[in-house]
Amino acid sequence: MLRLSGRGLLLGLAAAATAVLAARLMGWWSPSFRAGFRLFIPEELARYRGGPGDPGLYLALLGRVYDVSSGRRHYEPGAHYSGFAGRDASRAFVTGDYSEAGLVDDVSDLSFSEMLTLQNWLSFYEKNYEFVGKVTGRFYGEDGLPTPALTQVEAMISKGLEANQQALKDKHKFPPCNSEWSSARGGRFWCSPDSGGVSRDWTGVPRKLYKPGAKEPHCVCVRTTGPPSDQALDNPAHRNRGDLDHPNLEEYPGCPPLSMACSFPL
Repeated sequence: MLRLSGRGLLLGLAAAATAVLAARLMGWWSPSFRAGFRLFIPEELARYRGGPGDPGLYLALLGRVYDVSSGRRHYEPGAHYSGFAGRDASRAFVTGDYSEAGLVDDVSDLSFSEMLTLQNWLSFYEKNYEFVGKVTGRFYGEDGLPTPALTQVEAMISKGLEANQQALKDKHKFPPCNSEWSSARGGRFWCSPDSGGVSRDWTGVPRKLYKPGAKEPHCVCVRTTGPPSDQALDNPAHRNRGDLDHPNLEEYPGCPPLSMACSFPL
């Protein structure tokens, strides 16, 4: 029976989480999801601000409308987040711009990470508030079907999830070093079995890692034994040097190649 290492198990869980989130996202946006949903036009949704005589207290996120009456103290007139009520202000969930110019649904220029923030907010509202329908316009058409704008958001969130998974994989391959600096002693980098917040069964040695597009390298801990990370553990055709021969790595001048710590006095 195969036994997963701590690293393999963690990466496997990350991959599973990505798949679950992507599936959930597709489910939320599926045209057939929750048959019988209500369609609002923006002018109708604007009546749901929770004021005297208003029919309710609703807000929309990425075109999906939620009843936030149970959180009235946050969204009712005069409350801190009252600007979100009665409209789709998806952009402000990321930017924090609560002005009229910022409380809009245009998210077309947001980054992958900002799209993931929106996805997290969507998870929050799905968990804590009742979904009541969709608002027509940017994200849903008059037939209730997703628009190209929503398809683009979906694609960016999926790419963001993939990028996060790759970043986690890279971090476990090359965990960040511990570091310190003082005006009296200068700088020091060192590796430990949990440096960079990555618990593992090896310690590693400090190296400069050059990433494509980055202006400066950063210190990472590099495994020194066994096959490279991109080779099978039972592959006999390796030099037992771990990832030391990775082309994007460089030794620190003046630091012994296999030392777990590098000091740079003033």
